[in-house]
Amino acid sequence: VYLLFQALRQVSQRTISTASRRQFENRVSEQQKLFQEDNGLPVHLKGGAKDSLLYRTTAGLALFGTMYTVYYLLVSSMPKKPN
Repeated sequence: VYLLFQALRQVSQRTISTASRRQFENRVSEQQKLFQEDNGLPVHLKGGAKDSLLYRTTAGLALFGTMYTVYYLLVSSMPKKPN
C-alpha cells in the first residue's frame, strides 16, 4: 500500500512539475509608463484606439438606452385611444 501511494505521489508531482509553462515577458513597467505619462488624455483613453472604441460604444449604448427609456415612458403615459 505504501509503495502504491509513493508511486501515485511521484506521478502526480511529475505531472504538475513538468506541465508546459508559457513564459510571458513582464511588461508592467511599460504599461505604468504609458498610463502615467502626462499627455492630456484621461486614463480610460490612454490604451489607444481600442479603448476609444470601447468608450464610444459604451457611451452610445447608454445614450440609446436612456432615449428609449424616455420614449417608452412617454408612450406609456399617454391614454389609449378608444376604438
